[in-house]
Amino acid sequence: MSDAEITRRIDEEERLVFDSFSNERALELGLELLETAKARGVAVTIDIRRGEQQLFHYAMTGTSPNNDRWVRRKAAVVTLFHKSSYHVGQEVAAKGDDFELRQRLNPADYAAHGGSFPITVRGTGVVGTITVSGLPQREDHELVIETLERYLADGR
Repeated sequence: MSDAEITRRIDEEERLVFDSFSNERALELGLELLETAKARGVAVTIDIRRGEQQLFHYAMTGTSPNNDRWVRRKAAVVTLFHKSSYHVGQEVAAKGDDFELRQRLNPADYAAHGGSFPITVRGTGVVGTITVSGLPQREDHELVIETLERYLADGR
């Protein structure tokens, strides 16, 4: 990952912040992600959590239980590092390191692959995760980012 890419990931994490986050917002955001995926003709599993509580989960036709495993593992990275899973994975790769070896984390529990993003509340910090699985990691990441940008731009 280039310095410009790392700067972009940091910018996303600083810019895509909520004033508040509720169960209703999780539902709206999950449905918006679902509609975006349908419009693109792609199949993904979508998961939104506040802390340990799952607020939204939907597995589109064409996904499998394996996508649920990826969701859990990618979200665990965000919960631990308070950065997007794509950011963490690319940062480690840019240094020529292996994530699992460097962090000494069990790969059955953690995956530094794109698709999970922190839900950050202004003045509070990271309160949860929004995760997508089913596409190549960069596309998973971009699907989340584009949907968050649109959702937050609408003043929600």
